[in-house]
Amino acid sequence: MEITNVSEYEAIAKEKLPKMVYDYYASGAEDQWTLQENRNAFSRILFRPRILIDVSKIDLTTTILGFKISMPIMIAPTAMQKMAHPEGEYATARAASAAGTIMTLSSWATSSVEEVASTGPGIRFFQLYVNKDRNVVAQLVRRAERAGFKAIALTVDTPRLGRREADIKNRFTLPPFLTLKNFEGLDLGKMDESNDSGLSSYVAGQIDRSLSWKDVKWLQTITTLPILVKGVITAEDTRLAIQAGAAGIIVSNHGARQLDYVPATITALEEVVKAAQGRLPVFLDGGVRRGTDVFKALALGASGIFIGRPVVFSLAAEGEAGVRKVLQMLREEFELTMALSGCRSLKEITRDHIVTEWDRPRVAPRL
Repeated sequence: MEITNVSEYEAIAKEKLPKMVYDYYASGAEDQWTLQENRNAFSRILFRPRILIDVSKIDLTTTILGFKISMPIMIAPTAMQKMAHPEGEYATARAASAAGTIMTLSSWATSSVEEVASTGPGIRFFQLYVNKDRNVVAQLVRRAERAGFKAIALTVDTPRLGRREADIKNRFTLPPFLTLKNFEGLDLGKMDESNDSGLSSYVAGQIDRSLSWKDVKWLQTITTLPILVKGVITAEDTRLAIQAGAAGIIVSNHGARQLDYVPATITALEEVVKAAQGRLPVFLDGGVRRGTDVFKALALGASGIFIGRPVVFSLAAEGEAGVRKVLQMLREEFELTMALSGCRSLKEITRDHIVTEWDRPRVAPRL
């Protein structure tokens, strides 16, 4: 079967992967309302295309934190990629580099920062969970710096792990032949089987629930890398992130894996962008499966988007070639959307190119 869009990889991944692994990647928290809403909300944004504009040349390039990349489509951190494919994060890193874009490596990767750096050149960010032991955090950040990573994406929406019922049913744990490579030799215990989700039990023992805005300041004392705050969905927290010296914000609900019944990220995006007032770049992850989704996010003020599940599903299906194809398909769809909307560069994509459900006037019912 010829793959013609990103979403088709999920069905292939479901067939190929053990149920425990597929469910871990695919599922959301509790009722999974936000999981569905992350996708559905995009369908409530329609285009207002402009016509008779010369679109014979279209420029997708952009600059993120000073780094020029080929397109505003980047790779989000997703944990334990070797569960999807033996090459795991190596394959993803090579695919991102070939596409001229950014890969974000998860703290909970099955390849270390040094191993990912060894795959060759590329612009890479490091996603950080703050451990109870601050020495472990400082060590990880310094290793990422030494390995040539260019920014820290600090995940702030996980003081506790969301209730992912599929993982509880499956008694999820990391397969015995894999380890969380960034923590090897740090005596942080192992993710063992439990009568719950093994990951949930592990996280409860490791992640610092006391994490607060002062820790964003503390991170700036141990690294010169720019810090992106990942997991912001309100104006109030946007303003606090700016006060704390964040270099950027990632509007994220953790792939709908944390608190259910929070808004879709595309719905929350504009509130965050307005509060940021152009003082720092705002990015989005969650639910992006089409080039049209990328355009809609940029029209609402995002500087770029990150994809997560499409990476692990395509990795499971076809390894590095699958991830390359996902990035290429999204690029081509996005470029086509720009052409058909009359936009030749990213700066020409404006709020006037879309109309959202929440723009339309509410008509009072006739009594």
